[in-house]
Amino acid sequence: MTHSAHSMHIAQSFGVTQKPTILLVDDSPDNIALLSALLKEQYKIRIATNGIKALQIAAADPLPDLLLLDVVMPEMDGYETCRRLKADARTADIPVIFLTARVRPEDEEMGLGLGAADYITKPISPPIVMARVATQLQLKNAQQQLKNQNDLLEQMVGLRTRELVKMQDATIMAMASLAETRDNETGNHIRRTQAYVAALARKLQTHPRFAALLTDANIELLFKSAPLHDIGKVGVPDRILLKPGRLDADEYEIMKLHTVYGRDAILSVERQIGGSNGFLTFAREIAYSHQEKWDGSGYPEGLSGDDIPTSARLMAVADVYDALITRRVYKPAFSHDKAMHIMREGRGKHFDPDILDAFLEIEEQVCAIASQYRDDDTACQSVA
Repeated sequence: MTHSAHSMHIAQSFGVTQKPTILLVDDSPDNIALLSALLKEQYKIRIATNGIKALQIAAADPLPDLLLLDVVMPEMDGYETCRRLKADARTADIPVIFLTARVRPEDEEMGLGLGAADYITKPISPPIVMARVATQLQLKNAQQQLKNQNDLLEQMVGLRTRELVKMQDATIMAMASLAETRDNETGNHIRRTQAYVAALARKLQTHPRFAALLTDANIELLFKSAPLHDIGKVGVPDRILLKPGRLDADEYEIMKLHTVYGRDAILSVERQIGGSNGFLTFAREIAYSHQEKWDGSGYPEGLSGDDIPTSARLMAVADVYDALITRRVYKPAFSHDKAMHIMREGRGKHFDPDILDAFLEIEEQVCAIASQYRDDDTACQSVA
């Protein structure tokens, strides 16, 4: 393929109806005339006789596809023109080929160091100019195609990731709902408690005790893992789980095993995948330890204080509040005010004092969540 045919092929790759645009920048009319005659068959030509004008044209739509830039010009030389082009994000990707009579290696090194794509010395050789212009346009076109492909791939990956996240979230909710429905609970209990946990975690984000753990990413994981807090109920016999009244001591001991069943179920997942992650860690902590109490009187291990995972302490507050405002076979649904009074009595006993204080500070938000996901057997009115 001849240089001219190769140039035509590159020109055609940019589109049949639109030729690539080359901006010629030279203060010599003879040089402009020579280059224009050489290039006009394959390319659309624009002309600037100084660097200032070149910058104006280069930044205007449509942007040129390539610059042929003289070095020695009045007012602003080619080096400074190139420097400014590359400093502007709008024009930085336009390839620049220097055309100059300067033949010293340091001159070429300087031009290339400024970001120029090539350096051609005068007097020019037409075949060399045509070949190098075509090469730079081909490279620019290939880079643009690669960028377009990468952008498309990124969009596709983003779409598939969002679809996968939705599927995972739906699966988590389905698993959690299965456990809750066995206990005559509803999916709204799950939605309420996970929203309480997220709101409470956000309130505590700047608290010195919790700031390191409660990053935005971890709060998202807490929100996703909270629905699995009672997943272990699937292992509790119906005669206990569905008993229409209070449990006796032996039955209560069996009921308490739902924390162990939940932990073991999540541990089995971790073993199958050969490790854990933030989501599974929070889910395991919450499932196993959300019935622990700050003073050590909870179960299954009787942990106290900071020995109870933070995730479980958050869930303890959320779960107890929601149980209080929800009707049970052994109690009516308490009002928000009565529920909050009972919660205050548990400060430093059932609940981490700092977490409970934060919960009290966001009680309007808590009640709004309860109202948004209200069931027929919940009783929460807006806080005055």
